[in-house]
Amino acid sequence: MKNPSVAASSHQRPEDENLGIGANLAYGLQHVLTMYGGIVAVPLILGQAAGLSPAEIGLLIAASLFAGGLATLLQTLGLPFFGCQLPLVQGVSFAGVATMIAILGTQGGGGLPAVLGAVMAASLIGLLITPVFSRITKFFPPMVTGVVITTIGLTLMPVAARWAMGGNSNAPDFGSMANIGLAAVTLVIVLVLSKLGSATISRLSILLAMVIGTLIAVSLGMADFSKVSEGPMVALPSIFHFGMPTFHVAAIISMCIVIMVTLVETSADILAVGEIIETKVDSKRLGNGLRADMLSSVLAPIFGSFTQSAFAQNVGLVAVTGVKSRYVVATGGLILVTLGLLPVMGRIVAAVPTSVLGGAGIVLFGTVAASGIRTLAKVDYRNNMNLIIVATSIGFGMLPIAAPSFYHAFPSWFATIFHSGISSAAIMAIGLNLLFNHFKTGNSDQQSVFAAATERTLRYQDIAALNEGDYFQDGKLFDAEGNEVPVLGDDDHGHAAPSAKPARNAASEASTHPSSA
Repeated sequence: MKNPSVAASSHQRPEDENLGIGANLAYGLQHVLTMYGGIVAVPLILGQAAGLSPAEIGLLIAASLFAGGLATLLQTLGLPFFGCQLPLVQGVSFAGVATMIAILGTQGGGGLPAVLGAVMAASLIGLLITPVFSRITKFFPPMVTGVVITTIGLTLMPVAARWAMGGNSNAPDFGSMANIGLAAVTLVIVLVLSKLGSATISRLSILLAMVIGTLIAVSLGMADFSKVSEGPMVALPSIFHFGMPTFHVAAIISMCIVIMVTLVETSADILAVGEIIETKVDSKRLGNGLRADMLSSVLAPIFGSFTQSAFAQNVGLVAVTGVKSRYVVATGGLILVTLGLLPVMGRIVAAVPTSVLGGAGIVLFGTVAASGIRTLAKVDYRNNMNLIIVATSIGFGMLPIAAPSFYHAFPSWFATIFHSGISSAAIMAIGLNLLFNHFKTGNSDQQSVFAAATERTLRYQDIAALNEGDYFQDGKLFDAEGNEVPVLGDDDHGHAAPSAKPARNAASEASTHPSSA
């Protein structure tokens, strides 16, 4: 006989719902399409920087797809001590691109083997220090997670804009009306399907919009599938194809900074997706997720890939579709593994016009920011410094987006950390939260004008009783024609008047500057 408590517990976590093979494949493919451009961009950039041939760059891309798929399976399905079992897609992290290019450009730096060796060594160090990061959940209240989620969405918007413009800034049609128009059409299709479609169609609106947008692009001659048949159909991953990793101290130290950034960003993504799907993320679960992240990064160079991290754009997809199942994302991981083994499939996905991805990306990334704003609405801003913390942290996170060259004159290690708006906002939010809400020694009794202003509140029913033109003067309420309006006291007809303190403040101000209510 089954234990009812055990049966019930299996349905307690929303991420454990299994939607079936068909739905898993459809939604999983949607996740792959959402992050495909990002996962292939890093090996493409690094392959070109390393002077590799197109065929070898293709192997780098296949290796990144394969490694990302395995990392996604580990993160979603999990093993003992590894994997947070949340709907998170893993892939090559953008955080280390600048550092790895610097290693490649160093005189006698060792080339690509040195990059792979630095990734392995730094990731192993990261794996050893994950117990420290797994115990910081108490320093991630809704204020901190809301700041990070909002910043994730906002920092991804330039990516969506670049995709909508065509993706390749060197292309002659970059930013053309044709590209932006195709992105706009895709965006409109997403909105129409979300409004008019059934629940299933609404959830698949991103995927369907990409398919329809691609078909429109084909009819207009804006999509090129001619190269899909070029190259091998099947290609098994090659172990250490680019040579055995070499280990250089300077390269490893610089990559350790990248790993710290990756740990911060992955922590933020794990907590963000936990907030979005409304499931519990404790220090144990966070630690399992970080260990999976680091283990994947240790093993990825074996196949010719780089540091692995959760993809923020897929967090947005979870939010916009409402599909919380980790098995959907695990299916996406299987698709990534398949794409790594079948380059022809990768070439088909790669043929989807970047402008189509841009139209869908506006909705996806905007949804991440909206989810963060919803989280920030839970924060108590009365008589504290939380408003200042939120404002400063978001502003700090926007600096690299508003001015990409802001940190160019800083030391490279500092620029590596703070060039990411996500890590900038996370570090600032955590630090300010500790400074003002945990280490309260020295806090002023008189909070700033921003904090103090939030203490004064009025009830909605009090405001609703006012008419246009009403104003306070000398402690009395008058209408627009100057007639006094009776204000009932606590004992009059059982109604309570507004608090005396706000009334006196309003009267004092109105006596000098009468204004409309």
